Amino acid sequence: MSRLEAQGLVIDIPDRDGGDPLDLTVLPGQMWGVLGPNGAGKTTLLHTLAGLRAPRCGRVEVDGVPLSRLRRRRLAQCLGLVFQEHHDGFPATVGETALIGRHPWLSPWQMETAEDLALAHRALARLDLAELGERLVATLSGGERQRLAIATLLAQDPGVWLADEPTNHLDLHHQVAVMRLLAEQAAGGRAVMMCLHDLNLAARWCDHLLLLYPDGEACWGPAPSMLLPEVLERLYGQRLASAEVEGSRVFVAVP
Repeated sequence: MSRLEAQGLVIDIPDRDGGDPLDLTVLPGQMWGVLGPNGAGKTTLLHTLAGLRAPRCGRVEVDGVPLSRLRRRRLAQCLGLVFQEHHDGFPATVGETALIGRHPWLSPWQMETAEDLALAHRALARLDLAELGERLVATLSGGERQRLAIATLLAQDPGVWLADEPTNHLDLHHQVAVMRLLAEQAAGGRAVMMCLHDLNLAARWCDHLLLLYPDGEACWGPAPSMLLPEVLERLYGQRLASAEVEGSRVFVAVP
């Protein structure tokens, strides 16, 4: 499985001078959460880690190889990204969209095999979408689209999973199902990093956290060292109350 490394990485956010360089490694089996208020750069960070945006300085490596030296097909085999919002590029069915996840594993002009079709179908079934395979993506709800994006990444099966608000638009049942799926990927040896707005999901599921501040400051480490009320109150500029529920720390904003 793959590991993701940021070396002296400063993300490029307009109208913000500098920022703390990130020197961190997301190892196989780890589940990282990225927390921070609006505008702190969470989405920009994920896009930079995926090679979609150039950093202001520093570099990103997968298994010791800089992203710039990886061909796009090889990079897609190693690393996958779930976007926060989804836009229809062209009309496609749910099944056709999930099958796109298999394209990095195909040679140019190679047709999908029966195994590829089976993998895509299993991914849809895992996200409760198997019965919608013939539906046009444009007819789906926001939550169904989000689950389809995750199913497509599951079919892609990269070693590094990057997810920007993976529980966006999801009801409580599917929030838990998606977080459980991500935890299963980490337990299976994949490296997982996700941006989250829900502090309690991060507290329940993540073993490492990266905290991003609007001024570019950052801190990171094992989740227990980050999940401190005084640390999180400073991060969000919000007073918090906390309690332990079934072995997990729960945080509530105090008016």
